[in-house]
Amino acid sequence: MTTRAGFVALIGEPNAGKSTLLNRMVGAKVSIVTHKVQTTRARIRGVAIEGESQIVFVDTPGLFRPRRRLDRAMVAAAWSGAADADVVVLLIEAHRGVTEGVEAILEGLKERAQGSRVALAINKIDRVQAEVLLKLTQAMNERFTFEETFLISAEKGHGVDDLRAWLAGAVPQGPWLYPEDQIADLPMRMIAAEITREKLLLRLHQELPYQLTVETEGWEERKDGSVKIDQIVYVMRDGHKGILLGRKGETIKAVGRAAREELEGFLGHKVHLFLQVKVRPGWLDEAERYSEMGLDIRDGG
Repeated sequence: MTTRAGFVALIGEPNAGKSTLLNRMVGAKVSIVTHKVQTTRARIRGVAIEGESQIVFVDTPGLFRPRRRLDRAMVAAAWSGAADADVVVLLIEAHRGVTEGVEAILEGLKERAQGSRVALAINKIDRVQAEVLLKLTQAMNERFTFEETFLISAEKGHGVDDLRAWLAGAVPQGPWLYPEDQIADLPMRMIAAEITREKLLLRLHQELPYQLTVETEGWEERKDGSVKIDQIVYVMRDGHKGILLGRKGETIKAVGRAAREELEGFLGHKVHLFLQVKVRPGWLDEAERYSEMGLDIRDGG
């Protein structure tokens, strides 16, 4: 029996649907999904089994024009994930077409995807007419030689099975890389921090979310099967702390409640979640914070 296993990098602009596609492929919520851009900081991996193939997805941060040190480190991580992968899938949005950002990614692929198999996935196909899809498919394939083009809706699942089946045949022959029951190679502490950060992003609809980070400080498994999780939310300024706590602590309580419920669903047992908010003005320039997010501070320049 011939087994296959390999790494697949999902790349694209922020909000192209990479995290939604990863979760659909893996069948579990591994990478956080929000309506905000730039939510996937670390290269979160999900593992999918298709027949005799094990497909390890590298969900990279969205590719965009970096302004800050953290942005530059995120973009470097995305290209590094693509360069290290056996197969690269470029995800674009059907209704947005060939944007400036997509043009820039295509140029980057010509430089950095040498030796990788590259496929195109046009997402959110339910938002446009068939003739628009046909023109977009032609335009993209004129700009870059893709092995295959897939028309999908990551949210609704259309076309995703075809893409997964193709990837199963595209990854190299070889032994599986992870135990069969392991869907993510991120430590559970980090997944828990990402879930809480997602809830913060959804709750706070201004620029503040990118000035905060969440770290899981404590993880205690109790005799009754429950887990006690202590997390710290770091913010840049005292004013940010006030926004996060909310009136009489209502905001942080609501965030904690939503995160705890999702963690209980993910872990399958009771969770006691304790959140603290701390002001740490320079966290965006601390190497330790970057490595917590799976990034390298040196990539930020």
